[in-house]
Amino acid sequence: MEIIHVSAECYPVAKAGGLGDVVGALPKYQTAMGHYAKVVMPMYRTKFLYQNDWLIDFKGRAYLGDWQFEFTVIKEKTNKLGFDLYLIDINGLLDREKVYGYDDDTERFTAFQIAFVSWINSWQHKPDIIHCHDHQAGLIPFMIKYCYDYNRLSDIPTVFTIHNGQYQGWMGWNKSRLIPRWDNWKSGLLEWKNTINPMASAVKNAWKVTTVSHSYLDELRYNSNGLEALFEYEKGKCVGILNGIDADVWNPATDTYLHDHFDAETAEEGKLANKKLLCGRFNLDINKALIIFIGRLVGEKAADLLPDAILSSMYALNNGVNFLILGSGDTHVEWQLQQLNGHYPGNYNCVIGYNETLSHLMYAGADFLLMPSRVEPCGLNQMYAMQYGTVPMVRNTGGLRDTVVDMGDWQGWGIRFNNASVGDITYSITRAAGLYREGQVHLQWMRQRMMQIDNSWENAVQQYINIYSSLR
Repeated sequence: MEIIHVSAECYPVAKAGGLGDVVGALPKYQTAMGHYAKVVMPMYRTKFLYQNDWLIDFKGRAYLGDWQFEFTVIKEKTNKLGFDLYLIDINGLLDREKVYGYDDDTERFTAFQIAFVSWINSWQHKPDIIHCHDHQAGLIPFMIKYCYDYNRLSDIPTVFTIHNGQYQGWMGWNKSRLIPRWDNWKSGLLEWKNTINPMASAVKNAWKVTTVSHSYLDELRYNSNGLEALFEYEKGKCVGILNGIDADVWNPATDTYLHDHFDAETAEEGKLANKKLLCGRFNLDINKALIIFIGRLVGEKAADLLPDAILSSMYALNNGVNFLILGSGDTHVEWQLQQLNGHYPGNYNCVIGYNETLSHLMYAGADFLLMPSRVEPCGLNQMYAMQYGTVPMVRNTGGLRDTVVDMGDWQGWGIRFNNASVGDITYSITRAAGLYREGQVHLQWMRQRMMQIDNSWENAVQQYINIYSSLR
């Protein structure tokens, strides 16, 4: 099958979150299974762009409302990611360093989708599947069905995957003119609650809808930022498929970011060596449990609770644990976390920003990973942690519920809590500290257990292939 993935992110080209990890791995494993998977994304001005060789595949013109723009499709020459990678360039819109966060994001991603469909429309053949990821590609199923210029594409099956249902790409009706000539009788397939909603449109128009975990599919029917009734209505064509992780990238035995490698059998020595390096670099006490947080410092991740939870835990445990934070996001939360640096010398540190090398070392050297997320459609961090023998401490939601079993349950290897609250987080940290202090034998068993769990992509890839096959 020829499968075209359309996404705003793809690791290592450009990544802002889990979407990038998934789109960087899923097509690679589909290609390894004998399919022809491609990724199409915007041509941001990232390091990857300048460090690799490209050839021009196509040049075209299209309209964004009354504005005619030129676009260029380039292809990475060497297939270095394990699949064909195409970037779409539109001067003035996509030639930015960051993925998101601009005032004209609506125009940027609408133009990207128009350019993509225009390019596909120029092909002599049709791909077997167009797989759209999140709202930045959410208008494509509507466009190929109801935009007059693309009618010949209407029989191409489309699959839409929701990586985060909280962000939906809302557009006022004054922006409807940006969409190429379309059948006005179909306006209901664009809107939700009197506004154009690309995510809602994709759920209505795609042939199949997937979410990135089973529990998150259920949660969308009662917590999806206004789309609850839609997910209830469309539940018949929705499927939950738990993401995998790329074992070529996330493997402590071969990780190129690590100096000291280890596997399940040598985890105790290997993790200690990485912990020594980490504690030495950040002035932390090697003899205390090391708890890390890696991620965006936003409300969705409950990052606003971290400062008070750390203060509460330090008080409850008499400074008996270490914390190391890596992330960026809300500037007030960043400031609060930085202020804690002076309060707990030798027991706390934080790094504002994102550092891929450091994140790998943190997974390898930490004892516990904290994920108190209010919303977590799948979550990859807890699976990375498990791969590296780091005990996940997670809120009981979404993919976290599907992948972590509490140590109080039969053969459990993690710590789960029910509420995104300072109290629940503090209590979980005291459980972690108790396990570290009194139960080294139990902790070593948990590490062995979680490192042997198969969270690889192979099973998930086959489920996607089965869905594609059912649509042809």
